[in-house]
Amino acid sequence: MENTTFRIAVRKFGPFESALHKLWDAFCLKYDISIAVEMVPMELHDLYEQTITEGGLKKGDWDIAHINTDWIFDAAQANAVQDLTSFIAKKAPQDFPEGWHNSLLHLQEIDGGIYGLPFHDGPECLIYRKDLFENPIEKENFKKQFGYELAPPKTWTEFEQIATFFNRPDENLYGCVFANYPDGHNMVFDFCLHLWTRGGSLLNAENQMDINTQAAIDTLDYYRYIVKNTAAVHPGSADFGSVEAGMAFANGEAAMTINWFGFASMCEVIAESKVKGKVDVTTLPFAVGGKTASLNVYWLYTIGAGSKNKKLAYDFLRFATTAESDKLLTNEGGIGCRKSTWKDAEINATIPYYHKLESLHENALTLPQIAVWPDIAILIDQMVLKALKTNIPSADLLKDTQIEIEKIL
Repeated sequence: MENTTFRIAVRKFGPFESALHKLWDAFCLKYDISIAVEMVPMELHDLYEQTITEGGLKKGDWDIAHINTDWIFDAAQANAVQDLTSFIAKKAPQDFPEGWHNSLLHLQEIDGGIYGLPFHDGPECLIYRKDLFENPIEKENFKKQFGYELAPPKTWTEFEQIATFFNRPDENLYGCVFANYPDGHNMVFDFCLHLWTRGGSLLNAENQMDINTQAAIDTLDYYRYIVKNTAAVHPGSADFGSVEAGMAFANGEAAMTINWFGFASMCEVIAESKVKGKVDVTTLPFAVGGKTASLNVYWLYTIGAGSKNKKLAYDFLRFATTAESDKLLTNEGGIGCRKSTWKDAEINATIPYYHKLESLHENALTLPQIAVWPDIAILIDQMVLKALKTNIPSADLLKDTQIEIEKIL
C-alpha cells in the first residue's frame, strides 16, 4: 500500500524551498502525477534528528530527504538511505556521471553503493565587496595606513588589517562577519579551514583523528582572537548561523566573509540583496608556511530506505537533477551542481563569478568519512565555543577534546 502523501524533508532555506516547490509542480505536470506532497523545511539539527537519529528515513516517514555529505556515511551505515545503483543502472540521470565534477560524486559512493545525487554545492571561499576594494579613495587611504595596495587578502595578517580598515559601526559596516552559532557545523568548518591553511591536518600519519597538535593550537589561538576582535567583526556573529551571516553580508553589513559560495551567488539573485553587482569571490587566505584551502561539503537528494514510493522518488530525483532543473535551482538562489550550470552564459551574466566554482573545487578538501564524525563535530564545536567564552588555554582545550574524541573512536 503506497503512502497517500509523498513526504520530503527539506533543509530550511528560502531558495531550496522555492526551487523544490517549482520542480515538484513541473514534475507532476509533465508526468500527470496527482499524489499529495508534504515538504517540511527544517534547521540542520532537526533535519538530522528526524531523518537519521529517529530513523525517519529507515521507517518510511520520509520518501526523499536533503542529506549533506557530513552525514551520508552515517546514514548509509545505519541503512537509512536507499542505494541507488540498481536504479541508475536501469535509467541513469541525464549525462551521469560526466555532467558533474568528480568532487561532487565520491562522498556519496560508499562500499560500492551510490547513496544520493548532488543537489546543492558551493565550496567555502572568501566573499568580498569588490566595490569597496576597487574604490579609489579607499585604496588611497588604505595604502597610506598600511603601506601596501588594497586587494583581497592573501594572508590572515592582511585579512585582519583589511577587516579593521573597513570596520565602521556608525555606517553599519563591519570588516567581516562570522557564523559562530554552535550548531555543530559553522565553527567546526572554520576550525578545519584555519587548520588546513596553517599546513595542519585533522589526521596524523597513521590516519587517526588527532587535533592535539601545534598547528591546531595556533589555529585555535588565532580564531578565538580574530572572532573576538570587536574592531574588525560584526557584533551579530556570535548568534549567526551560516544563513544569517550570509544574509547580513547580502544586506551590505560587511566588507568580507568566509562562507559557502552559495551565499555569494545569493547576493545577485535574491530581492532583498543590497549588494547586487558589488560582490566577488576568491580563495581563502593562509598563514606563513601554509597554503589556501577550501572545504567541500555538499547537499544530496536521498531516498528513504523505508519509502513505499521509491520508484516515484527516483523518477523525481532524475527530473530534479537535469541541466534545466539545476539551472532553475541556481536562479532561485541555490547552487547548481552541474558543470553545464557553472559555465552557463546566462548564469554568469547574472552571477559573474559563477565559473570560478571549478577552480575552487581544485583546492577543496573533505572531512574524514567516519560514522562517528557527527559526534566528533559536536566535540570540536563545543571546544571552539569554550575557546570563545573562556580563557582556558588552547593547548588544554585541544588536549581535553582529543581525549573525548578517542573515547568515541
